[in-house]
Amino acid sequence: MTYVTRLSNILIFGTVLLTFAVCAFPLIAVALAAMAVPGEALLNLAATVLPRYAANTVGLVFVTGTLALLIGMSTAWLVTMTDFPGRRFLEVVLVLPFAFPAYVMAYAYTHLLDHPGVVQSILRSVFGWGPRDYWFPEIRSFGGAAAMLALVLYPYVYLLARAVFLSQSGAQFIAARTLGHGPWSTFFRISLPMSRAAAFGGVLLVAMETIADFGTVSFFGVQTFATGIYQSWFSMADRSAAAQLALCLLSFAILLAMLERITRRTTISTHGRRKDVFPRFRLSGWRALGATVLCAAPVLFGALIPTVALIFMAIGSGQDLLSPRYRGFVLNSLTLAVIASALTVTVALALGSARRIFPGPFTRIAFQTGRLGYAVPGGVIAVGLMVPVASFDNWLNALMERTFGVSTGLLISGSIALLLAAYMIRFLAAAISAYESGASAVNPNLDDAARVLGASPLRTALHIHSPLLTPSLLTAALIVFVDVMKELPATLILRPFNFDTLAVQAFRLASDERLNGAAVPSLVIAGLGLIPTILLCRRISRN
Repeated sequence: MTYVTRLSNILIFGTVLLTFAVCAFPLIAVALAAMAVPGEALLNLAATVLPRYAANTVGLVFVTGTLALLIGMSTAWLVTMTDFPGRRFLEVVLVLPFAFPAYVMAYAYTHLLDHPGVVQSILRSVFGWGPRDYWFPEIRSFGGAAAMLALVLYPYVYLLARAVFLSQSGAQFIAARTLGHGPWSTFFRISLPMSRAAAFGGVLLVAMETIADFGTVSFFGVQTFATGIYQSWFSMADRSAAAQLALCLLSFAILLAMLERITRRTTISTHGRRKDVFPRFRLSGWRALGATVLCAAPVLFGALIPTVALIFMAIGSGQDLLSPRYRGFVLNSLTLAVIASALTVTVALALGSARRIFPGPFTRIAFQTGRLGYAVPGGVIAVGLMVPVASFDNWLNALMERTFGVSTGLLISGSIALLLAAYMIRFLAAAISAYESGASAVNPNLDDAARVLGASPLRTALHIHSPLLTPSLLTAALIVFVDVMKELPATLILRPFNFDTLAVQAFRLASDERLNGAAVPSLVIAGLGLIPTILLCRRISRN
């Protein structure tokens, strides 16, 4: 083994070991910090806030998952199995709500539907009603939070269900039509049973995003584990309670992640060949109109109405996006997003290359540990990083003062490096998934040929894998970039002092009931979110 090969092996294994340690560190730290809490504190937590947090979190997951399942499955089946006016356009734009963070949707609909909002003001003006003369559903409620989350998360179910419907053979449907079954009977007897695994996988992804949400539930006053962690950390300065709540949420997230991995391994046989394409059920009359309305409604309420509302809110907000203050918010957000996306994609490439070149238990475990971050909410990662790091900073500062009379302050706590580490842990799974999709098309013979020609593993990864994986890696970088731009709970907890991002500014303004002002940073975040969504729409259109 040459010196260059040995050095490249050390670099790759060092990167894998460091990544494994960084990804596992917050999870282990949360567990240790929670177990170190006295039993009395745990009992007090269980007797006061824990039942409410658990009930709201589980209830929100159930309601949001059910709504996303109904919207995603029905629209996926209609655009795939039937033909109606506007189908080709709607099957593409049904993904657009993916671009909006749920908390941005909450700000827009609160402006429209709250008591002083546009809709109720018009109703009172037209009919002359007083505040007690009519009933209107409360947007700032448990149901409102579930509706906002379902509107932005149903594309998870839609995309997975549509992929399964497209892969199904036409033989079963031709047989069903021969036996006299119509579209709905075919859906319930054939399509639905064959797509259960994909639908369940999509619902689990929706559930993981729901438990990780902080901005929406906090703004609507729904007390969940995510809001409890933030309140314990900032409002009550109780790190022990924050660690206990983070451990509860982490256990729930790991359970969901395990279920999602099981469904991902589930395969459903189509019992037919690709060429057995079935003719779509052609809808006409009121059925065609109903299908068009049903598929257009999620796009209307999940993308078009919020966009228009945010634009009108921003016009009269008095917020200047070109002011030095806002330029600082934009610069901070872009800096974090660019560095985090480059770091995350580099780590994903290193992990993938190590698993490909050195297959074995260690690289496999490190690879799967890196994938676990997508199931762990940002607040849990933030607590898992901050608790031990803050303890280390305080210990080091006390040691330096006692020994040399010099105060080191907080070296790591509240630093950009710690925030970037949280982003990398949280979004590494997205980069790994993009890497896997591209690596599956790279012939393993290329690795063997490079090894025969004397290329080191590092050179193979840089000069062979990287060029071939460039489109997938760029896609991964774009996804991570947008996710970092709209990430909220980890940023709120870990950001350096006086270092605010667009997401933090939107949350601060909305918390102060300055919704018109919150529309300006929200529009920028949503606009950036449209970039990967449009790319995904183009891919769907080409397919």
